[in-house]
Amino acid sequence: MALAIGIVGLPNVGKSTLFNALTKKSVPAENYPFCTIDPSVGVVAVPDERLYKLAEFSHSQKTIPSAIEFVDIAGLVKGASEGEGLGNKFLAHIREVDAIAEVVRIFEDDKIIHVHGHIDPVSDIETINLELIIADQQTVEKRLANIEKDVKRGDKEALKEKEVLLKITTALGQGVLARGVILSHDELLFIQSLHLLTMKPILYVLNKKAGGKNLDELKDERYEKLLAYVGALGAHYVIVDAGVEHDLSQLEGEEKETFRAELGAEDDGINNLIVKNYEMLGLMTYFTTGEDETRGWTIKKGSTAPVAGTAIHTDFKDKFIRAEVVFWQDLLNAGSYATAREKGLVRTEGKEYIVKGGDVIEFKI
Repeated sequence: MALAIGIVGLPNVGKSTLFNALTKKSVPAENYPFCTIDPSVGVVAVPDERLYKLAEFSHSQKTIPSAIEFVDIAGLVKGASEGEGLGNKFLAHIREVDAIAEVVRIFEDDKIIHVHGHIDPVSDIETINLELIIADQQTVEKRLANIEKDVKRGDKEALKEKEVLLKITTALGQGVLARGVILSHDELLFIQSLHLLTMKPILYVLNKKAGGKNLDELKDERYEKLLAYVGALGAHYVIVDAGVEHDLSQLEGEEKETFRAELGAEDDGINNLIVKNYEMLGLMTYFTTGEDETRGWTIKKGSTAPVAGTAIHTDFKDKFIRAEVVFWQDLLNAGSYATAREKGLVRTEGKEYIVKGGDVIEFKI
């Protein structure tokens, strides 16, 4: 399935540095027909050791991981919703992505001027959120105006839609993101086509700087305030050092890990960012494996086998007969498909089977 994450942020927070680090992990776009050939889009592999172990097991000629598109979206300035800067372009691009990775600067550095003249992570988030809220308010108000004629003549669906739209616009007016409004399944259907910006899940990417004055390390009250704010939103966050990750992206293997240790960057921030986005969107991976190819396929958690098959080809859903399923670790432990079958580890599953992360599947159509 196509999956796109838009990287947004104010000027000078490390957004482009992060994108450049991500694109160093790019995989060949020709393996992913959903991808666009665009310099502002990077097709990045989802880190998954299981895939490579399966590829080694099958002696596969090709190994193709699950992938995410990261989109470098034009920088935002205050007033974007009114067309300031590249505002209209910024907002249009956000509508096209599945989720937002919002880069928030948590370091002080006199050589890198902040657009507002001082470091205040919560204020930065509020600036971006406000622009998204204003843009959504404009969208909702336009829709309300469009259905008013149907409302006046008593159209039941229009009346229901108006009720939902008013619920959304009231929340937006109070500074609440649309995602924070409790809506039933039926109510959500009314607003899906609007592609509201504040309905999209947001991962806050807290960007620090090696050797800099990092708010998390200083236990600065601004950092504590930031964590409380993100927690109140019910949002996810990940800490990265975009500069370090960019430098490390030029290296491989032991040299990379040695340099990481020297810089005091213990975790792979880029991998954490990719995996966190994957989890945030409720996604998981299943595998197909053989001599020709081992590949990871991205699906929504809770997908049935026929729905999971559509990740390979849309025909799989309608033509599905059955699936032969074995858990990846069970297959490796068995040593061969034949042994796995003998031990009863390979199961035949029907249309109602809910695919699990790590399943190795052969579809019968």
